[in-house]
Amino acid sequence: MANFAETGIPELILIQPEVYSDERGYFFESFKQDEYTAQLQVNSFIQENESKSTYGVLRGLHYQVAPFEQAKLVRVVKGKVLDVVVDIRRDSAQFGQHFSTELTEDNKQQLYIPRGLAHGYITLSESAIFQYKIDAIYSPEHETGIRYDDPDLAIDWCIPLSEIVVSSRDQLLPSFRQFSNR
Repeated sequence: MANFAETGIPELILIQPEVYSDERGYFFESFKQDEYTAQLQVNSFIQENESKSTYGVLRGLHYQVAPFEQAKLVRVVKGKVLDVVVDIRRDSAQFGQHFSTELTEDNKQQLYIPRGLAHGYITLSESAIFQYKIDAIYSPEHETGIRYDDPDLAIDWCIPLSEIVVSSRDQLLPSFRQFSNR
C-alpha cells in the first residue's frame, strides 16, 4: 500500500508507492483505482499524458479555469524534475504559497494536485520523461497560468534563471499580482 502524505497545502498529497526490488529490478503499483479514490479527492482520471524535456526546460505554472479545472496525478518515469505547485484558491489559508519537491525515477514519488492549484516543473537531469493523469479534458481556451519567475512567489527553481528554457507562451503569462487582482 502506498503512503499518502500531506504537504502543508490542503489536498496536495505526496505519494510514496511501495516498491518491491530484487536482483531482477523493481515492481510497484503506479496507480490503483480503489486505493487512490479512497485517499484522494478525485472521482476518476480520464486521460494520461507524457512529455519529454531536456535540462533546464520549465513547463508552467499552468492551470485551467472553470468549467475545465483539472486535478492531476504526476510522476517522473526517467530523470529528475523539480515539481512546483502554487495554491491559487482565493479561499485557502495557503493562497499564494507554493510547495516544491523533487520527483525522480529513483524515488518514484507521485504528487496529487487538486483543482485550484497552478502547476509547473523544471528538468534537473539531462532529460526527463514526465507522466500525468488528469480528471478533465484539456481545453486551450481555458488554460492560463502565472509567470514562473514572479518575484512575489520567489520560487527557487534550483538552476540559474539564465539556464531556464521557457516557451514564448509561458513568457507572456501574467504575474501573481495580476492574477490576484482579477
